[in-house]
Amino acid sequence: MTVARTICQGFIVVIAIGTILLMLPISMSSGNWSHPVTALFTATSAVCVTGLSVVNVGEYYSFWGQLFLLLLVQVGAFGYMTATTILLLLLGHKFGLREKVALQQSLEQVGLAGVEGLIRSILATTIVLELTGILLLLLVFVPIYGFQEGLWHSIFHSVNAFNNAGFSLYSDSLVQFVKSPLVNFVISGLIIFGGLGYQVIMEMFLWLKKRLQGEQPCHIFSLHFKVVTNTTILMLILGLIAFFIAEFNNPNTLESLNIQEKLIAAWFQSVTTRTAGFNTIDIDNLTDAGLFFTIALMFIGASPGSTGGGIKTTTFSILFNSTKAALQGRNEVLCYQRKIPMIVIIKAIGIVFASTILVGFATTVIAFTDQQLELTQIFFEVVSAFATVGLSKGVTSNFTIPGQLVLIATMYIGRVGVLLLISTVFSEQKPSAIEYPEENLFV
Repeated sequence: MTVARTICQGFIVVIAIGTILLMLPISMSSGNWSHPVTALFTATSAVCVTGLSVVNVGEYYSFWGQLFLLLLVQVGAFGYMTATTILLLLLGHKFGLREKVALQQSLEQVGLAGVEGLIRSILATTIVLELTGILLLLLVFVPIYGFQEGLWHSIFHSVNAFNNAGFSLYSDSLVQFVKSPLVNFVISGLIIFGGLGYQVIMEMFLWLKKRLQGEQPCHIFSLHFKVVTNTTILMLILGLIAFFIAEFNNPNTLESLNIQEKLIAAWFQSVTTRTAGFNTIDIDNLTDAGLFFTIALMFIGASPGSTGGGIKTTTFSILFNSTKAALQGRNEVLCYQRKIPMIVIIKAIGIVFASTILVGFATTVIAFTDQQLELTQIFFEVVSAFATVGLSKGVTSNFTIPGQLVLIATMYIGRVGVLLLISTVFSEQKPSAIEYPEENLFV
């Protein structure tokens, strides 16, 4: 049982448990049993922190169903190995070498040292940021719904925002709050921190701590930190500009808003495409340009080690710098004056190629099973499912059962990772002493 197989099977077990819980009459607002495929789809979407749903979770599920959904989102965001480890820590279990190696591989750590401390830091970071979001959202929801219901709305949306899940208790997501600066900036802030990854957050925290204490004014950030933060900022700014220009005169999205509100709405749309799934404007009425930018940003997604999906910002940065090296005629790929190992470049190429094949295959299959839908609608939903975004053109509930099953598989593969899933099938390659001859090839 390799680490990859443990992770993949662990997600399946959690999804199966979630499906059973969401099928129970206690989880339904109607008090009846839920349809198995509907429960499976929702549980998969929650565990894979996607946010796509074939039902309105605010009306379809009771409080207990919504609570089960929230717990599945939290477990799925942690990841199977991390969630299991946190549970063992709470029970006072001591780690052996096997557990440390499994965690080291699942968290993509360089060494075994500090793995337990990282898990505790992940738990603490999650609690602090989600609690901060809850307290700020109380200022919005309590005046509208009262304390008890307002508290639940704050908890539900804060947890979903930080974990980049995108489930909302409203049928129109957050469209009714498009003019609320507090909701827009709190939700978008949680989405950004959740999409950066725990290691980046901890490095940022340590830098800030040293600056405040005056211990180390000259701090050297890791290459991972530089790539993640700079690529994220670049994508957010480009997305803001693109959506502001593309939707400025669209009467169904931004035209009725003033300049300040348009900027806030465009900013939120730029942030939420990074695998979050919330929306404050009608996705179905986006212009073709806005739709294209949404799909592109969704496919890139968030960063490694985060609660988001997609091919990841680091993969995009590696391919960008590889293209730059090819255009400049260099035989090595540099990034911030550091040489990228060939194995990392090969992995990035493999991720993009396999992800493209997966999206194309899923779109083709659904085009056969759901011929009543337009190809653009199918392609948008498939990319949203693969990148675990959750944005929808409002047609998810119109998918047939075979189409829903394809989306379920796409969400699962997008969450565990294409290469990780493939590695569960093929055994690890043993080192070979054979070196094959090199020959040129025209490209």
